[in-house]
Amino acid sequence: MKCIAVGRIGSGHEAALCDQYKARLQWPLDIIEIDDRKAPAKGRKAWEAELILKHCPPGALLIALDEHGRTMNSRDFANWMGTQRDKGENLIFIIGGPDGLDGQILKRARLKLAFGAMTWPHKLVRALVLEQIYRASTILTGHPYHRD
Repeated sequence: MKCIAVGRIGSGHEAALCDQYKARLQWPLDIIEIDDRKAPAKGRKAWEAELILKHCPPGALLIALDEHGRTMNSRDFANWMGTQRDKGENLIFIIGGPDGLDGQILKRARLKLAFGAMTWPHKLVRALVLEQIYRASTILTGHPYHRD
């Protein structure tokens, strides 16, 4: 499983939160940062997409974080994750840059996932993704972290 995020998280509070959830996970997770400091002003999303797709092997199940995507409660997300895990899917969560994700990423994604209608800062979205993956793992194992 991977999380590919455009932008660098640095070493602030958001990075510490991401590290905390990643350390709790029993599932292996690679975090790949796409350094967007050299992104061209024109064609930025396509440039980011090209770099993102280099980390996406054929057949991987791409999950695009997108404001127009599907919303799920945590239990439904956990069940979906469990089904994909049981199928042996290679899950790749993709967090776009400040302009969102390029159409080629959205077209290839088998799931477009939204954390509600509000716009979230990219660093917090990364923490939210990791927390929800962790929460899904605890739901699937019956750990008391998640409370209904």
